[in-house]
Amino acid sequence: MFHSLCRLSLTTSFRISARQIHSSTPHSYPRRSRNERKDNDGGDGYDVDSMPLFDDDDATSAAHLMIQQQKQMVEYLRLIERDTPLLKRLRSPFIPPTATTPLVIRSISYNGEGHPATRKRVIVAAVSQLPLDSSQAVHKLKLLAGPRWSSKPPHNSGIGSEQHEKTGSHGYIKLSCEEFPEPEMNLKWGCDLLDNLLREANNAESSFADIPLDERHLASKARKHRKGEHVRGRHGPRPTLKDFPREWLPS
Repeated sequence: MFHSLCRLSLTTSFRISARQIHSSTPHSYPRRSRNERKDNDGGDGYDVDSMPLFDDDDATSAAHLMIQQQKQMVEYLRLIERDTPLLKRLRSPFIPPTATTPLVIRSISYNGEGHPATRKRVIVAAVSQLPLDSSQAVHKLKLLAGPRWSSKPPHNSGIGSEQHEKTGSHGYIKLSCEEFPEPEMNLKWGCDLLDNLLREANNAESSFADIPLDERHLASKARKHRKGEHVRGRHGPRPTLKDFPREWLPS
């Protein structure tokens, strides 16, 4: 008798504790039969048996993707047709740089997206176009620039081979800054640094004429790129047929 009462009490307590997991009883939301779901929902749309057969009356998934791309292209063409007359009002004629504007300023943009690299500004200038008083000032400027001076135009500087033949006799100076939060502040720092270099290079009190130009950074850069310019102590570009002496050719 005692054991039966204990078993009954344990069973009752287990049922009560199991039902306390949910706040609602199972009779509050009874399961609907399949026929009831069809009547209320208008048919079981997720049932494979109730789906109609494909009668080749629709495009495939790849064709729908192609149609979507074509619609997007048409939308962009409409934007171009509509906004081109408005953009023509903002265009200005291209004025090539002159000797009074020797600086090339490079920036990075991600089409309006925020990125730490967008505040960086790079200044590239040909030494031959800078306002230097004498050849001693040119030599002194190269010494003061240090590894920021190079005999060839820097990568992605926008200076082509034709312009290099005209203005690249004394090499180039590259200054970059990204320490400040605003792009204008970084550009101002680079311009101020270039002004200080020019002012010190034109100072005739110390010409540094007895100090040779250090070109070890050029050799290190060529050795790092591993493009053949580092072999046999060669720091400049590879010789071509244009460098062959004309006086050696038979007359």
